[in-house]
Amino acid sequence: MNRRKLSPRRRFTRHAIVTGAIGLSLAACGSDAPVPTDATAPTISALEEPAASEVGAPVIDPGDGGVYEKPLDPSMFVDVIDNPYLPMPVGARWLFEGTSEGEVETVEIIVTPDRKEILGISAVVVHDTVTIGGQLVEDTYDWFAQDIDGNVWYLGEDVKDYENGVVVSTAGSWTAGVDGAQPGIVMAAEPVVGDAYRQEFFAGEAEDMMTYITAGSSTTTPAGSFDDVVNTRDWTPLEPEIIEEKSYARGVGKVREEKVAGGEGIVELVEFELPS
Repeated sequence: MNRRKLSPRRRFTRHAIVTGAIGLSLAACGSDAPVPTDATAPTISALEEPAASEVGAPVIDPGDGGVYEKPLDPSMFVDVIDNPYLPMPVGARWLFEGTSEGEVETVEIIVTPDRKEILGISAVVVHDTVTIGGQLVEDTYDWFAQDIDGNVWYLGEDVKDYENGVVVSTAGSWTAGVDGAQPGIVMAAEPVVGDAYRQEFFAGEAEDMMTYITAGSSTTTPAGSFDDVVNTRDWTPLEPEIIEEKSYARGVGKVREEKVAGGEGIVELVEFELPS
């Protein structure tokens, strides 16, 4: 999710919200199977304390040796996204506030009624905007779909970065199936601590990865207190010095995002609406 990493896509951040991500045989990110049948995935070379290696060792290793291809079967997808940790009903809205490198950052994510067909799959269109210091810095449309097992897939994004009200870049934009871009999982049907996933893959443009680091925790944000929270570590080799950790609450979605290496930044959920 090619968003500003509290600093670029890396919404739902990049995931967005929250970001971020499926029980297909795709779930094992190093597999070449056309459609996964379970949500298992290779474990990462996890670090107890997150730190990017000075010699370039990956913070997250999805176990595919850099060879990643995820053909999807449209018949294995459903129209709704009701994964408990990343629900996306039409009209849902999340508002995050915090700081990025000392400036006030606001992220708003809205699930639109629009759909976009990608790889024969009808994807949900999510609108994600980021402002820093009151200035719009990113305006993105993300495309997500859920498979029959409950995994949420990321199928691409249309990114516009702004400076002083003018679009200065669309870097990070990609569409699954176009120019070799591949979809990825942003939220597994059953999150398992230690499992690692590619959330997207468009070489040199969008290469976000994540791993589950804890489950069943609690957290509090200005929007309230949440139990049954899963926490992820997010990283991309395109910005290897930056590591983020994100929290997702059951029934709500993403509630917190913090940069834990490569700078300073944190956003927390302050408001949310989830239509039934």
